[in-house]
Amino acid sequence: MIATRFTETFGVDHPVVCGGMTGVGTAELISAVAEAGALGFLTALTQPTPEALAREIARCREMTDKPFGINLTILPTLKPVPYAEYRAAIIESGIKVVETAGSNPAEHVAAFKAAGVKVIHKAVAVRHAVKAQKLGVDAVSIDGFECAGHPGEEDIPGLVLIPAAVRQLDIPVIASGGFATGSGLAAALSLGACAISMGTRFVASAEAPVHPNVKAQIVANDERATQLVFREFGNTGRVARNAISEEIVIRSRRPGAVFEDVAELASGIRGRTRVLQEGQMDDGLWWAGQAQGLVESVATCDEIVSSIVTDAEKIIDRLAGLRG
Repeated sequence: MIATRFTETFGVDHPVVCGGMTGVGTAELISAVAEAGALGFLTALTQPTPEALAREIARCREMTDKPFGINLTILPTLKPVPYAEYRAAIIESGIKVVETAGSNPAEHVAAFKAAGVKVIHKAVAVRHAVKAQKLGVDAVSIDGFECAGHPGEEDIPGLVLIPAAVRQLDIPVIASGGFATGSGLAAALSLGACAISMGTRFVASAEAPVHPNVKAQIVANDERATQLVFREFGNTGRVARNAISEEIVIRSRRPGAVFEDVAELASGIRGRTRVLQEGQMDDGLWWAGQAQGLVESVATCDEIVSSIVTDAEKIIDRLAGLRG
């Protein structure tokens, strides 16, 4: 077993996190992550209403009595999101740890801290991580350029970003982006992180609530099978490479292109319905990181976590043996 500031702070067995994933972070997956001894996050906005989130929290508690948290991602949307109501549902449900992401979480951090809730904030730049620490968060998840989702606009890979963040922070740092193996966990620990966060690896788990075609595609893909989209609009995202992502790139590069030119293709509802639920792999946008090149099989969450920790322990022991 590997004990770190992360495992001590958040009361879990292993320094492994399943970060929030819209459309994927439901009770089926997150309860399995918790049972495996890692820390997983139900995604608040996967649920259509705050009341539905409260029910999903209760459903997850029926599946596990181990710790889990909620991801609350704050992003501009066409339809206003009742964030205060989601936040209230989280607090009233007795959740003890929240992962915030997206825009400035100051309002939410203050409310959560007042209610005794620990907060992990996801950041893609060291300066953002430092600001989050000043807001009083308990840990930072720093996302390197390899990650799925939105890696920011500065293209700093984890090998540099993680130790740069550790150097300027006093709170635990969780390394995110490109992690799927025990060697990745050992590397993150050597860079000063206290844990790793994985998304793509957990999508290719037996318990992930996605179509089998999605899991099979992650296993089949290599590290080159991702694509950066929305760069021209200042909102870079890393997704799995497919017909839709390639068409988005073509349209985005046309002179005078605006987001509306790709909005139909980029629809989150389309991706979740046609790809994640129906398994039509070339008919919607879906998120995947470069770590899919390290995923060799679909496995249970328990198998994923235990093998990563065991392999990391062996690597750490081997490295210790190199000392003359």
